[in-house]
Amino acid sequence: MKIGILGGGQLGRMLIQEALKYDDQFYTLDPASDAPCHNISYFTQGNFNDYETVLNFGKDKEVVTIEIEHVNAEALAELEKQGVKIVPNSNIIKTIQQKILQKEFYKTHNIPSPEFQVVWNRDEEITMPLPFVQKMNTGGYDGKGVQVIKNEIDLQNLWQEASVIESLVDIDKELSVIVARNENGETKTFPVTEMVADPKLNLLDFNICPVFLNEDIQKQIDSITEKFLEVVNSPGLFAIELFLDQEGKIWVNETAPRLHNSGHQSQEGNANSQFEQMYRVVKNLPLADTDSLTFSGMLNLVGAEGFEGKVIYEGMDDVLKMPKTYVHLYGKTETKPGRKMGHINVLADSKEELMEKLVKVKEMVRVIAE
Repeated sequence: MKIGILGGGQLGRMLIQEALKYDDQFYTLDPASDAPCHNISYFTQGNFNDYETVLNFGKDKEVVTIEIEHVNAEALAELEKQGVKIVPNSNIIKTIQQKILQKEFYKTHNIPSPEFQVVWNRDEEITMPLPFVQKMNTGGYDGKGVQVIKNEIDLQNLWQEASVIESLVDIDKELSVIVARNENGETKTFPVTEMVADPKLNLLDFNICPVFLNEDIQKQIDSITEKFLEVVNSPGLFAIELFLDQEGKIWVNETAPRLHNSGHQSQEGNANSQFEQMYRVVKNLPLADTDSLTFSGMLNLVGAEGFEGKVIYEGMDDVLKMPKTYVHLYGKTETKPGRKMGHINVLADSKEELMEKLVKVKEMVRVIAE
């Protein structure tokens, strides 16, 4: 089967790496000539936001999927009309890629998400009390396009762009759950993971699985995932990012209609990875077993402050000597501060051991430049 992927980044690369054990041809489209997928797929350099480029890329494929949501959804809708299978469908991509539509989707379907107000520019009156979160309607990614407005002084820094103004949740934990649905309507849910963010970069730092939640919290999450998969009305793999507040209530922060950083530890920590699951969704195969095998965690490798240029992974030899520790590099030759360059997965027999190993690895390895 000829499978097209919009985006040639690390998520597409790991999907293709997992799927190479099967018999398919993978085609990728990305604006960067040296994108991580450029040497492991039939690669086209081009803009996945351009209508004609996406249309031409997809017209001879049997199925087209995405590894980034900021793509031309109108072109995908036209491809659907022409008989190309789009996973997930163009309608849910369009809904999720716009924060305003995404929030209205949750409200329409009674999926718990923080209170919000839509503003089209910074001159509109904001009725949401301080502090609050501003999320740009489009283009936000990896912590960009999101800012916390804490006081009157911060109000001077409001972005001009159309945005969602969202009430601030008193967060106890940030959680994520990855769900999948195939064309036949079969669904599977990965065990919930806990995300620990780097406060400076606003990027995922550690990801930990499993998370031990009380029965009520787990029921809330199960209810959200079941409702989401019911109303999304599309095959796909989705990462639902959640807040657990101090009162024990679960809120949906946002959803990614694709593979996600919070599922990387599934490569070694689960019976099957999110990448295996995504392949099966795209092919409409029976969905894979998602059970946790042991305690697992993931650490992002991001470019260190003050370094830009040809990448060097300092301390990697020591990491490779550690048992049950797995390195995944993304094929990016150039590093810069905060850029995701790879990740390291760790397995352990207890949460305590897992956290010790993750902290040790973080202290051990540094992404610098020549």
